[in-house]
Amino acid sequence: MNGFITTILIISGVILLIAAVLTTFRLLDGPSSLDRLVALDTIIAVSMCGLAVWAAYSKDTTIVPAIVALALVGFIGSVSVARFRVSDQ
Repeated sequence: MNGFITTILIISGVILLIAAVLTTFRLLDGPSSLDRLVALDTIIAVSMCGLAVWAAYSKDTTIVPAIVALALVGFIGSVSVARFRVSDQ
């Protein structure tokens, strides 16, 4: 059973890495600033999921406060950029 869980966690990590690479292309190529903001939020969410997968793989719970801090920074950053965004025209 342990090998099965390890395989699932490795597959999850690879899928998250692919998602991060694809989202990076959207971040760099986004036609508007809101598209870039959504891509940045997605990268933060993928990073949080990656840290959670690593915490499950290593059985180390000291990463959990970092995940919470990353969620808080992502939320505050998104709200502040959305609030003070100037139009793209």
